[in-house]
Amino acid sequence: MRLLALTAAVLLARAPAPEICGALNVTVSPGPVVDYLEGENATLLCHISQKRRKDSLLAVRWFFTRPDSQEALMIKITKLRVVQYYGNFSHSTYRQRLRLLEERPGALYRLSILTVRPADQGHYVCKVQEISKHRNKWTAWSNGSSEMEMRVISLKASEDSSFDKKKATWAFFEDLYVYAVLVCCVGILSVLLFTLTIIWQSVFSKRKSRARHYLVKCPQNSSGETVTSVTSLAPLQPKKGKRQKEKADIPPAVPAKGRKLACNYP
Repeated sequence: MRLLALTAAVLLARAPAPEICGALNVTVSPGPVVDYLEGENATLLCHISQKRRKDSLLAVRWFFTRPDSQEALMIKITKLRVVQYYGNFSHSTYRQRLRLLEERPGALYRLSILTVRPADQGHYVCKVQEISKHRNKWTAWSNGSSEMEMRVISLKASEDSSFDKKKATWAFFEDLYVYAVLVCCVGILSVLLFTLTIIWQSVFSKRKSRARHYLVKCPQNSSGETVTSVTSLAPLQPKKGKRQKEKADIPPAVPAKGRKLACNYP
C-alpha cells in the first residue's frame, strides 16, 4: 500500500500543473476613434501577442455596444476556426456585411463591415481567449480585450458640412471684395484731393505773379549813401481814343547837402 501511495504521489508531481490565468496583449486598430462615411467599408484589426503556450488555440469574439444599449456578441471565430454569428447579427442582412478572417494564425484577426450605416456607429470590443487541452479538457490559460469607437458620418451631414465650408469661404472672399472696394475709393479720393491741390496752387501762383514787387537801386548821391525805392507794375490800362498830352518833366529840386535823395522812375 505504501508503495502504491508513493507511486501515485510521484506521478502527480510529474504531471504538468495548470498555470494561473494571465492576460494576453490585445490591441485594436485603427483607434481609439475612427470616422467612416456612410457607404464605406470598415476594417477593424485585432492584434494578439504574448501567448502563454505554444500549442494553444485562440477563440476571438467581437462585441458591439452603444451608449443606450448593453454589450452584444456579434461574431466569433472558435478555437477550431469556425465562424459563428449571434443574435440579430445572424440575420442575412448582417451576415452579408460582416466578415471575420484570420490573417495570421494566432496573431492577427480582421473584422470587415461592408457598406457601413449610421446604425453601425458605436463601440467595438475584441475579446480573445487562449485555450488548450489539459487532461483531456479544454482549459483557458489567458485572455485579453481591447476596444475602439467607430463613428459613421451620414451623407447628408457630410454635404451640409461641405456646404458650410463653401459658404464660409465665399463669405471670406466677399469681405475681401468689400475691403478692396474701400481701398480703391480711398485711393481715388486721395488722387482727386491731390489734383485739386495742384490746380489751386497753380491758380494762386498766377494771381500772385500779376503783382510783383521790384527793388530798384538808386545811384549814389553826393553824401555817398544809397537809396532804394519800391515800385509795382500795375496791369496795362486800355488805350483811350485820344492821347493825352504828356506833361513836361519838371527837373527835381536840388536837395540840400546832407539829405537823402529819392529817385522815382516812371
